[in-house]
Amino acid sequence: MTQTCDLPKPARPSHDEVADWLHLLGTPGIGRTAARRLLATFGSPAAVREARVEALAVIVGPAAARALQSSPDGHEARVASTWDWLHAAPHRHLLTLDQPAFYPRGWLDSADPPLLIHAEGDLSLLQRPALAIVGTRHPTPDGLTHAHDFAAAAGQAGLTVVSGLAIGIDGAAHEGGLRSPGRTIAILGSGLDRIYPRSHLDLARRIAQAGLLLSEMPLGTAPLPQHFPQRNRLIATLAMGTLVVEAAVRSGSLLTARLAVEAGREVFAIPGSVHNPQSRGCHALIRQGAKLVESLQDVLEELHLAAPAGRSGAASGDDPTAVDAPDESTPQDGDAMSEDPLLAALGWSPATLDVLQARTGWSASLLSVRLLELELSGDVLRLPGGVFQRRASA
Repeated sequence: MTQTCDLPKPARPSHDEVADWLHLLGTPGIGRTAARRLLATFGSPAAVREARVEALAVIVGPAAARALQSSPDGHEARVASTWDWLHAAPHRHLLTLDQPAFYPRGWLDSADPPLLIHAEGDLSLLQRPALAIVGTRHPTPDGLTHAHDFAAAAGQAGLTVVSGLAIGIDGAAHEGGLRSPGRTIAILGSGLDRIYPRSHLDLARRIAQAGLLLSEMPLGTAPLPQHFPQRNRLIATLAMGTLVVEAAVRSGSLLTARLAVEAGREVFAIPGSVHNPQSRGCHALIRQGAKLVESLQDVLEELHLAAPAGRSGAASGDDPTAVDAPDESTPQDGDAMSEDPLLAALGWSPATLDVLQARTGWSASLLSVRLLELELSGDVLRLPGGVFQRRASA
């Protein structure tokens, strides 16, 4: 793969520099805030390592100062594995905070910038305007379509799509980004050698070839729950804005949106049916001031960016990202057999038999029988024109 801008590749760190950075960041009791204070005082990880314990104690306290005087458990093995990983492919890099030319402005301006980043892919993407697209791991078919189409259209408009490689909305957004010139950045909550979920291993490989994989986590780090809020702050601060496609009220996507607001970024949300539990988070964001989005043009206008050629002034009906207004004629919200595969394929927007055939791969005769059963059970309404609508339970 090739770099696509004039920014030179960062110089690869020496073995000693790798060891010094991993020593600082791997020492127990030294978090990101303490590490930044140490670097501000002493200038470099090497200087921190050589400092007297009394000087260190002034900054981080006696216990952490003593810990800095010895190597963390597993340090030599960690240095060796990082060194081997770094040199196993030409497009792998270690970015550190003392290389501001390679850090995106959003990270440099944030209150908690990453100190060391493992990167694999095209670093020029870090210097392009970016849009984060996030959402639930359990999307409806419409949600997957929206994530993919908005990502592809954002790429055509010159935006790089940023997401977290999770199943569901994240994966669809990355796939859409890979189909466009803007391409995509995936930020992981695990080490770059521990791709999670494993079902996205092929997707991660394609992103490494045509986009960019990033992680703040040391190699070998497992995808533990406490790592994902840390990952989410990098997504929120890297992008100019965050688009939430579908999300429950309590979700990591809403945390990303909150972090974006705190960083002064724009937040966008796609509305959905009031009967879809995965739309409630988006509706909550809209009530709190997020911009309601019906097409990519809404995003571009808010970010003061031009529409791609041929799209300026287009009616929403001509826009592949235009979102149909949800049908709200059904009864009070409920949970209508969410595990049924046909109901899952139907989602919460009206769909024809042809659409359901494409989504399920079932024959028309089998679909007709199952839809009749769901009609009789009160879970599906048959609307005029051969259209079917999922119905919420009373």
